[in-house]
Amino acid sequence: MKIAFLGLGIMGKPMAANLAKAGNEVTVWNRTPKNVEGAKTASTPAEAAEGADVVWMCVADTAAVERLLFGANGVEGKLRKGMIVVDSSTISPVETLKFAERVRAKGADYVDAPITGSKVGAESAQLIFMVGASDETLKRLDPLFKVMGKKVVHMGDVGKGQASKISLNLQIAMIFQGFIEGFELASRLGVNPEKFVDLVQNTMVRSGVVDYKAPFVLKRDYSPNFPLRLMRKDLHLVNDASKAIDLHLPGLESVLAVYEEAQKAGYGDQDYAATLALLEKK
Repeated sequence: MKIAFLGLGIMGKPMAANLAKAGNEVTVWNRTPKNVEGAKTASTPAEAAEGADVVWMCVADTAAVERLLFGANGVEGKLRKGMIVVDSSTISPVETLKFAERVRAKGADYVDAPITGSKVGAESAQLIFMVGASDETLKRLDPLFKVMGKKVVHMGDVGKGQASKISLNLQIAMIFQGFIEGFELASRLGVNPEKFVDLVQNTMVRSGVVDYKAPFVLKRDYSPNFPLRLMRKDLHLVNDASKAIDLHLPGLESVLAVYEEAQKAGYGDQDYAATLALLEKK
């Protein structure tokens, strides 16, 4: 299959590499030029999308997706009947619907397929995709999902993937915040940190978030698997979505305040686990 892959960040680059390894004809583009083994490199999104069967995007935010699609040298002019545009970024569910409408007006189809699994999952092709798409389009994309991930969950029509992703990330942020607050409290009361983590992992409060993050926490390793600035961005997406439907989320308000403070303190490019560093300073 001929694929244009746009966005070669922490997640996008290994995803594109896995598509190329599987024998697809891949052309990549990134704002800061990068090469992917086995793939061609384009100078603009439009050049990458020329003649593609699928345009796959994985970029930072809603504005970046809009620029890729409809900005100068964007994909819009290359859209044609039968083409599929897939977005694995995490962006606004409301704007996703608007983008889909504009893409479909050109005869192409649009799929939102945000991901979870972090850097390790992208590199090992163990991502989980939450997808908003028709059954027919999902079936066409299945071979591509299989070379990048371990599971596809069909959440419903377009927009439902993004709605699911921001709801998931809200839980991740809140679970992790609860863990590090308990971790810091125990540490300051004289509990051995390794023993506390062992206790957590053998009780009902164990979670996938803690399983993955605890080793990094114990080493104070904040190298970015999921940068704090992007989690902050996702929490703002949650805030916007909840306000639009008049849903008050008090836990969100508390955790978002933590991320605002951490961003101002200079932790934005570190992993969101760096919220612990902020707490340790208090």
